[in-house]
Amino acid sequence: MEPSELGSKYDKIAQWWHEQHFESCYGVRQFEQAVALSAKAGKALDVGCGAGGRFVRILEQHGFTITGVDVSKNMVELAGKNHPEHKFIHHDICTWQTEERFDFIVAWDSIFHLPLTRQKTVVSKLCQLLTKGGILIYTFGNAQGEHRDHWCGDTFYYSSIGINNNLQLLIDNGLSVLHLELDQYPQTHVYTVACKP
Repeated sequence: MEPSELGSKYDKIAQWWHEQHFESCYGVRQFEQAVALSAKAGKALDVGCGAGGRFVRILEQHGFTITGVDVSKNMVELAGKNHPEHKFIHHDICTWQTEERFDFIVAWDSIFHLPLTRQKTVVSKLCQLLTKGGILIYTFGNAQGEHRDHWCGDTFYYSSIGINNNLQLLIDNGLSVLHLELDQYPQTHVYTVACKP
């Protein structure tokens, strides 16, 4: 599934998503653990930022300024209304380019929507966007492969390069892996936290 198609699907459920997740505790424990590992507050990048909400608020509380990127135009518009003091960009992370570097990067439940063939390139890009000492947290599926699933009255695409390939990719990009957890076991959801030394 091309990212533009994914964006259109999330456009249809953006308001519902906002209402369900703005005050949600989903992923907060994991996210706060990653933020606590950050050596300094500075610039943060939220990949697949959605409508903003809990993660943006946590980053704000720790002194970060946030740039959010999302393939859904409606999600970005909501994020801008919810957090007007930060920057939110409607773009495909696969093709988005920036000269900025970030002290903290999160890609929570977004990388696994990318085409399987683009995941290594995107994760490598995120590694290169980190400053020295920067923290990366992102989620993925524990097994290699791709599938489609029915959700919210539509069909969504999911893929993963798997645990071993993700770990090797981080190492190849010069990052140190600090944590990896199947945090929703027996579901296949994995998150990892890594640092750029």
